[in-house]
Amino acid sequence: MKFRLYVVASGLLFAGLGLALWAQDGNKGPEQKESVYAELGRVPEKERQKTNPLAKDAEAVAAGEVLFEEHCEECHGNRGMGGKKAPSLRAPEVQNATPGAIFWILSNGVVRKKMPVWSKLPEPQRWQLVSYIKSLGIAEAASEVPPRKP
Repeated sequence: MKFRLYVVASGLLFAGLGLALWAQDGNKGPEQKESVYAELGRVPEKERQKTNPLAKDAEAVAAGEVLFEEHCEECHGNRGMGGKKAPSLRAPEVQNATPGAIFWILSNGVVRKKMPVWSKLPEPQRWQLVSYIKSLGIAEAASEVPPRKP
């Protein structure tokens, strides 16, 4: 009888603890929730310092746009303005990030946020995507987005 009581009490204790932790996590206010851009701050310094070898290649931006439309636009929206599945790439956090940081995110993804790993794309194509993303600039409002080319 005492053993049964011990098992029930232990079960209730663990259930209560789990419920308390779940409730605490769910009650985080906007200021406590992690930014969708937080992963940019976790890029290793060595990777952050990498420079884009295609930075001065004018054709890299156009090639990156084609790749973006094919691989990224579905989630990140037209011209990187963000969508239902992924955040804006026109935000200051992204536009102020180093090319190396963006390249690292593309190469490694953010699986817990459903950002796929793009390491299967050849490295030059990932740098083309970086060139395109950086060319978008910071957007203040959706009205700044130029229409898509026909």
